[in-house]
Amino acid sequence: MQWTSHIKTLDAKVPRSEFITSKDIPHLISGHSIPTEQAVRQIMTWLAELDINQPLLLIGAGSGYLSAALAQCVPHLYVLDKNPACISIALKNLQRLNIRNVEFLVGDANRLIQLKEPVVAVIATCLLQSLDAILPVVHEQGWLLRLEGDKPHHTSMVLYQKNQQKLVRQKNLGALLLQQPPAAIQLDVATKQALQLTSTQAKVEKKPVSAVLQQLSEQAKTALEVQAQQHGWPVLSAHQVLQQLNPALFMQFSRTFLDHHRVLPIAYHDKQLLLITDSTKIDTLDLENMNGSGGISIALVSPTDFRRIWSHLDVSSRGEQHAEPGTVQDEARTEPAEPVINPYLVSVYEAILLEAVSERASDIHLELYDGKVRIRLRVDGDLHDVEHYVLTAKDLIGLVNIIKIRAELNIAEHRLPQGGRALLHCAGDSYDLRVQTQPALHGEHVIIRLLKHTGRAMTMRELGMSGKVAQHYQRLLSNPAGLVLVVGPTGSGKSTTLYAGLQELADDGRRKVITAEDPIEYSINGIQQTRIRPDIGFAFPDAVRSFVRQDPDVILVGEIRDHETAQEAIRASQTGHLVLSTLHCNDAVDALQRLYDLGVHPNSIASELLAVIAQRLAKRICPHCRTEVEADPVILQEVFPEGAPASFRCFEGAGCPECHQRGTKGRVAVIEYMQANSAIRNAISKQEPVAELRWQALDSGLITMRDSALDLVISGVIPLSELPRILPAERMAPEQRGGNRS
Repeated sequence: MQWTSHIKTLDAKVPRSEFITSKDIPHLISGHSIPTEQAVRQIMTWLAELDINQPLLLIGAGSGYLSAALAQCVPHLYVLDKNPACISIALKNLQRLNIRNVEFLVGDANRLIQLKEPVVAVIATCLLQSLDAILPVVHEQGWLLRLEGDKPHHTSMVLYQKNQQKLVRQKNLGALLLQQPPAAIQLDVATKQALQLTSTQAKVEKKPVSAVLQQLSEQAKTALEVQAQQHGWPVLSAHQVLQQLNPALFMQFSRTFLDHHRVLPIAYHDKQLLLITDSTKIDTLDLENMNGSGGISIALVSPTDFRRIWSHLDVSSRGEQHAEPGTVQDEARTEPAEPVINPYLVSVYEAILLEAVSERASDIHLELYDGKVRIRLRVDGDLHDVEHYVLTAKDLIGLVNIIKIRAELNIAEHRLPQGGRALLHCAGDSYDLRVQTQPALHGEHVIIRLLKHTGRAMTMRELGMSGKVAQHYQRLLSNPAGLVLVVGPTGSGKSTTLYAGLQELADDGRRKVITAEDPIEYSINGIQQTRIRPDIGFAFPDAVRSFVRQDPDVILVGEIRDHETAQEAIRASQTGHLVLSTLHCNDAVDALQRLYDLGVHPNSIASELLAVIAQRLAKRICPHCRTEVEADPVILQEVFPEGAPASFRCFEGAGCPECHQRGTKGRVAVIEYMQANSAIRNAISKQEPVAELRWQALDSGLITMRDSALDLVISGVIPLSELPRILPAERMAPEQRGGNRS
C-alpha cells in the first residue's frame, strides 16, 4: 500500500470528527482517546519511512481514530488495550466506517501479549514500563515505535529494532503530542462574528461580554425545554447542578467513556445516579450499567452549561492532584487560601479570558492593592481597567489557584515567582497563555500573555514596514552569511519582525532554517523550531553549536543574552550561515556597544555584521474613523524647531464601534535601519565612541526612527501624539552636530 497517498487523503477517508462525540470539548478528554490529526500523520510518516506493508500491533485503542488510519495502510492490524470500554467504543466507530481488518484484544502491554502471528512493527501510544512483553511478538529485525517522556504532554517517539532477541534503541524520531495538554480551556463562542457583535453590544450596554452572551443563550432555552419535555427529562441550569455536584463521581468513570456517551455523573438521589447530558440522542440502555441495579435518572442541560460543568470537574480533579496536604501557608498572608474550587470563580476566569480576546488584548494583569482587586487588559500597548468584576481579596486567592491549576503550577507555593502555560480555544482560534505569578506586598499578582496561533507569522506588509525598509530586509535574508540584529526594549515587537523574515523564508522553501527559541512564540510551517531547555543543559550556545552540524542555511537565535551566545552566533556566521537574532537595547548604534559589553571582539563584529534593525511599536489609527486634525502645537514645535513644512498634515481616530471608541486599532512597527558598509565597519573595528558611530551611521544613510515615524504620521497610519511615546526627547528634532543638520 502507498502510505504517502493515504497520508494525503487521511481527512477524507478517516475524518477525525467521526471519532469525537462531543465536538465542542474535544480538548478536555483525558488519555490518548482522540489524537490530533497532525500526530496521526506524523506516525504514518514514520512508518512510511520503514516501508511497512505487513501486520502491525497498535497498543492503545482510544476511540479508534489512529486504528482506522493505520488500517488503511496494512493488511491486518492488531489493537491491544486493557480497557474493554475503550475497545467497545473504538469497535463501534470502525464498524460505522466499514473497516474490517482490525482485530481488538483486551490485555496489558506490560504483561504477556498473545497474537496469532508475530508482527513487523509495534506502535505504543502509551508509556510502557517494560519491553519484555513486546519482544516475543516482534519479527527479528522488526520495529518498535515507543512513546517516551517524563510527562504525558512532553513525550517523544523513539525507534527500536529487534536484533538477536534484543530491542535495540536506534534513534529519537521526534516530539509527538498525541493530544492537547489538560490545561486547555474551551470558551463558548461560535464564531468570530458572534464574538465581535457581542463585544460591541457589551461596550454599548457597559456590561461584560460574558453577560451579553448569557442573554443570547437565554433565547435558546425554550428549544431546550421542548426537547426535554419530549423525553420526560427535567431541565437544569449550571447553578442547580453545581449545588448538588459530587466531584468524586467524576473520578470513578473513564473520561473517554463519559465523553463518548455525552454524560456526566452528578449525585445519588434515592440510590439512583443522576446524569446530566446536553444531547437527546444518548443510548440509555448502555448507561444503565453505570449504577448496577440502582438505576439512573437523566436531566438535560444546555451545551454551554455542560461544557462549564465538565470544565469545573476537570479543574477540581487536577486541583486535588496539585494540593499538598499539611502545607503551612505564608504567615504574611492575611487571607486563607480557598480550600475548594469555587465554580463561580471558574466562570469569572473564563469571562476575563473572553473579555481579553474580544478586546484583542495582549496581556491580562490581576493585581491586589491593600484589599482592592484590580483587573487590567493591555490593548495596543496601554493598560485599561476592567471594572465589570467586583472581587474580594479572598476571591483573588481562589482565582489565582484556578489559574495555577490551568497552567500546571504549584498552588501551594506563594513565596516564589512561577511560570507556566495553558491553551485557550475561542471563536475558532487557539491562543497560547503564558502565565507568570509574582509575590507582592498584599498577595500574589498574575500576568497572562495571550499569543494567537495562526500557523503563519505576520508578513512585512502586515507589519506596516515601509517599502524601502522591507526591500532592505528581504535583501538581507538572501545573503549567504552574516549577522542581522533586531533590537529594542521588551515588548517592542522584535520577535514579530524576525518571524516576518522567517515567514518569507518558509514561503520560499529553498533554504533550511533552524531556530533556537525560549519560548517558541509562533509556530511556522516549514521552519524547524527548537525550544531551548537550560534546566537540562540545553541553552542557546548549545543549540547553535549543534545547529551548524545540521546543514542549515539560516539560524535564528531567539536572543543574545551573554558572551557565550554572542560568540557562538558570530562563529556560526563565520562558518557560512546567515544568523538572525535579537538584543535588548535602545537603538541601532547602541547594539554595537551592547556587543562590546558582552565581550565580542570589535573586528569580529565588523566582519560579520550585515545590518541592525531597531524598532518601537506605535498605536495604529483606526481606518474606520480616521480623520484629519490640527497638529498639537507643542509636539509640532518639538519636532520642527524651525517650523513645520507647509504641506505637513496629521490624522487621528475619532472613535467608532470597530475600535471600541479608542480611535486606534492595533500597532505598527516604527523602524530604524542601519546597513553596515565599509565606513561603519572601520569605525566598529576602531571601537569609536557610540556618539561618533552614530554620526558615521547618519553619514552612511541611517534611516532614523524619527524619519520612519514622521512618514507614518503624514501617511495617516499613526497619530502625532505617538511620537513622544516612542522617541526620546533628544531625537524628536533633527539631530545636530556643530550646527544644524537634518
